[in-house]
Amino acid sequence: MAGSVSFFVFLSLLLFSSICCESNGEGYISLDISNKGLDFMKEFLVQMAETSLVPLDLPKIEKSKHIPIIGTVHMVLSNISIDNIHVISSTVKAGDTGIVISVSGAYANMTMNWEYSYSNWWLPVPITDNGKASIQVEGMDVGISFNLTNVQGSLVLFPLDCGCSVKDIFIKLDGGASWLYQGLIDAFEGRLSSAVENAISKKLREGIVKLDSSLQSLPKEIPIRNIAALNVTFVGDPQFRDSSLVLSINGLISAKEAYTVPPYYHLFASLEHLLASIPLKDPESMVTISLHEKVLASASAVYYDANKMHWIVDKVPEQSLLNTAGWRFIIPQLYRRYPNADMNLNVSIYSPPHLIIKEHQIDLTVHADVIINVLNSGEVTPVACFSTAVSGSASPWISNNNLGGSIGLDELSLSLKWSKIGNLHVNLVRALISTALRTVILPYINLKLSRGYQLPTFHGYMLQNANILCSDSWIKISSDVASVNQLFIS
Repeated sequence: MAGSVSFFVFLSLLLFSSICCESNGEGYISLDISNKGLDFMKEFLVQMAETSLVPLDLPKIEKSKHIPIIGTVHMVLSNISIDNIHVISSTVKAGDTGIVISVSGAYANMTMNWEYSYSNWWLPVPITDNGKASIQVEGMDVGISFNLTNVQGSLVLFPLDCGCSVKDIFIKLDGGASWLYQGLIDAFEGRLSSAVENAISKKLREGIVKLDSSLQSLPKEIPIRNIAALNVTFVGDPQFRDSSLVLSINGLISAKEAYTVPPYYHLFASLEHLLASIPLKDPESMVTISLHEKVLASASAVYYDANKMHWIVDKVPEQSLLNTAGWRFIIPQLYRRYPNADMNLNVSIYSPPHLIIKEHQIDLTVHADVIINVLNSGEVTPVACFSTAVSGSASPWISNNNLGGSIGLDELSLSLKWSKIGNLHVNLVRALISTALRTVILPYINLKLSRGYQLPTFHGYMLQNANILCSDSWIKISSDVASVNQLFIS
């Protein structure tokens, strides 16, 4: 990370990138989907159903009916197709037994071919005719109920009930006699209604099977920059509450090449108890994502084990700090030996950073070795090494779909590990570094953070009106979800 502002940049990158990727973690992640969120998902599923159910072909229907004077008429309806379905009203509810989606007052447009034939003793030859017809189905009610169960870390969808009822059917014939219309109504109204009900119910059951197959195909791990793997297996069965559906995800991060069965799986035995300590979700939001501090801790550990916490710092906002002239009053022997020479800092964090989520902020402690290198005649000469311990805090925020925040320095300790230029005044060095951090480096970082980073979209959808809250070991993000096009139009 050459050209960074020193390892203090890591403080911002770790905290804020971890929050942005809500699912980074060794600890726990839960998604609390409110009825408002379920309603959003329901609308999405209903729109999919409206398009995926049609065209829906129904089986041929045949029937013979005796009509006064005419005699026995054999009638056949074929090429029966539901071409369009329009949903007027729908609801979703999460309860103790699962999720129930209800559709009421829907209507559908259908087409079909008809034909008939009849004969009588007084007719020399059978009479036949055929044509087309359009049908409107009204007052269609549909109900689906299903449960979600965790099977070996994947969500399995079990249909509990699925049904459809039709109130009215109106048939419009293209041609044909009036007696034929009444005959069709009398002969086929009930059978057409049953055919529609059975066909839609069957198609919906098939859709549930496909949805379950999609759930089964969800990955159980997500790679992170070729370094680590995020375990996204589900933990425990979904919890159905009066006003929400709660899903829990393992959330452990491990080195990608070493990813196996989660080594901390036993920690989740008490997950339900831990989730009870999460601050109450925002009832006005579609979804609340709760992220335990162990998530950030495992991200920190994995990046540390991958040797990704090492930087050569050769650019800072105040570039004079990386020249021996800027240190001539603090370390005079450095300036005398290497006058006006450029420098860089070799920063190595020697233990995983320690993170604690508190009320309204995230505390971070970093231990690092900082080697001062002098660039002398094209050669890099290490001249001194300091051991540092830095404590800071971050306060994240989300505004207009941007993630930002601010970072503060709480404490800096410094000790000399070795020196090739004699004894150094450590207190003076610490004072200079502390002043540079507070007055130059951190303000520069905070300026960058104040501009925020755009939250990513997912398949055309993004967070809307999101809020972030830190409290007692948990980060909570409450948000609505909206399509990108909808936000741009509004």
